[in-house]
Formats: sequence, C-alpha cells, structure tokens
Amino acid sequence: MEVPAFQESKTYLCRQVPISIEDAGFGAIHWDSFDAIELVDTVTAMQPKERTEVRACWSQNYLHIRYLCKDSHVVSDFTIRDEPLYEQDVVELFIDEDGTGHRYLELEVSPNNVVFDALIANDGEAEITATDLAWRFEGIQTTVETSGDAERIYFVHIPVENFKKPLEQGLSWRVNFYRIDEDKHGNREFQAWQATKAINFHLPRKFGRLLFI
Repeated sequence: MEVPAFQESKTYLCRQVPISIEDAGFGAIHWDSFDAIELVDTVTAMQPKERTEVRACWSQNYLHIRYLCKDSHVVSDFTIRDEPLYEQDVVELFIDEDGTGHRYLELEVSPNNVVFDALIANDGEAEITATDLAWRFEGIQTTVETSGDAERIYFVHIPVENFKKPLEQGLSWRVNFYRIDEDKHGNREFQAWQATKAINFHLPRKFGRLLFI
C-alpha cells in the first residue's frame, strides 16, 4: 500500500510519564511539563478567535491528552455516544497508526463530555470510504471541566489495548488535533494543529507526526 507524501508536517514529541503518577490518579499528571500545541484556523492557518492548547503524554498503560479551550459560548445539545457531535462544539483527535492515510481512529468529545469514536477508512486523499461506528475506544476515560474566564478543559485517557502496538519510545503515528467552535452569532470556526487548508478534517496527507520519546 502506497504511503502518502506528507508536506509541511509538524512533529510533536510525546513524553513518557511514570506509571506511579497514574497510580496516584490522573490528576497527578503535571501538564505544564509537556510541550503545548496551539491550534490554528484550519483554512487560513491564522490564529483562531478562541484559543485552543493541546498537550499529550504517555505511559505503558495510557495515552493522555489535554485540551485547554477558551470558550465564551457553548453549543452542545447531544447526549448519546456516537451522535454527530461534529455538528456542534467539539474537540477531536485522529490517529493513523500505520501512516498510510487509509485507516485511522477518530475521537470526539463534546463540552458535555459525550464521546464519538469510530474507525475511518479513507481513500488516502480526501474521501471517507467507510465509517465503522460499532468500533470504539474500550475503557476510555474522559472528563470536561470549566474554570474561570470562560475556559473549558478536556481530559482524555486512552488505554493502550486500543492500539495495534504497545506504546514505547520510538513509536510514531500520524495524527491531527482539531476543534470546532461556534460563536453566539452561529459562525463556526474550524481549528487544527496541522492546517488542512479546507473545511475538511479528513485529509490524511495533512496529518502531523506524534513521536513517543
């Protein structure tokens, strides 16, 4: 299977945390110790209206991700897993373990902590060829918290059993981080780590690289 050519691809160095931190509870993770990703407008690559920061780390047991979102207006009515959360406010993660652009995992979390997860088949260019909604991240743990100054924080903890290979130093995936945010006037902003240059997140050639170190 041909591997797509990735251009202008960023790499995020995903650092390891000791299992002892998890034993103390996910709240013991020191998020400021890890590099921050700033999402941009996915079409223009310019700074978005409302800031989104993403940080990630891993252990032998979990992939951990945190989204820190400025969010002055929330649109979120869905209550059931795998409803079309992408029609309203949501944060998203796509993981292409093989790096071919033809199969990747999609995760979405709404401001009300509702989850959408699916296994996506893609032609490697821009077309979804199949969506498996029966597939899911088993044992995933998510929480959404609010803080002062209109801020919303999403925490995602994915057990390693959901991935093809154990998490270890040197492992590399193709990924992209996204957010959809609607303002009080009904205008929707589409944000990404790697700008897709279109209102379409399903462009695997635009994915960046997550490198476990």
